Amino acid sequence: MNENYRIERRRVFLFRDLPEGLTRASEHLQFFDNYLQNTRLRIRSIRSPKTKHWTYILEQRVQLDEHDFSSWYVNEMQLNEAEHSIFEQFEAVEIEINGQKRTNELRFNRYFYRLDDKQIELDIFLRPLWGLNLAKVFFQSEDEMRKFRRPAFLLLEVTQMPFFLGKNLVGKTIEDVKEYLRLVKASD
Repeated sequence: MNENYRIERRRVFLFRDLPEGLTRASEHLQFFDNYLQNTRLRIRSIRSPKTKHWTYILEQRVQLDEHDFSSWYVNEMQLNEAEHSIFEQFEAVEIEINGQKRTNELRFNRYFYRLDDKQIELDIFLRPLWGLNLAKVFFQSEDEMRKFRRPAFLLLEVTQMPFFLGKNLVGKTIEDVKEYLRLVKASD
C-alpha cells in the first residue's frame, strides 16, 4: 500500500451496557455509514448532537491479511459539504436482501470510554440493529494488541468474526445477529 494509508489495529467486542460513568445521555457522536455495494468504500457522515456540526468522510478499508480481521489499511478523505453532496446519491440506497427491502446504511451512536491508556469506542446501533453494541479498542502494535486484557463489561470478542464487519451488517436485523450468535454458541 502507499503512504496515503494508515494501519489500523483493533480488537472488537460485544457489550451489553455502557460502563459505569456513561449513560445514553452522555456526550456522543451520531454515525451514518453508507457502504457502496461491491466495493471497499463507505461514506461516513458524523454528527455531533452537542454542536450540530457534521463531518463527512470517504473511506476505503483493506485487510492487511485476508485471514485476519484485526489489522487494516485505512485511507480517509475528508469531504466538504459540496463534495459530500455529490456522494449523497449513494446514501440510504434501497437494496434487496432475502426478498426484503433494506438500505445500505448503518446508524449508531458512538460513546468514548477511557481505560488506563486506552480509549474504547462504544457503538450502540440503532434500528434495525437495536440491541447490537460493539466496542472497538485500537492499538499501536501487534504486541500491544495481544497483551490487552478486556475489562469485565466487554463480553464476547468478535474481532475474527467477519459477520460483525460493517459491510456485512448492512441489511441485517437484530434477529439476524441473535441467530448468528446462537449458531456460534451451538458450534462451541
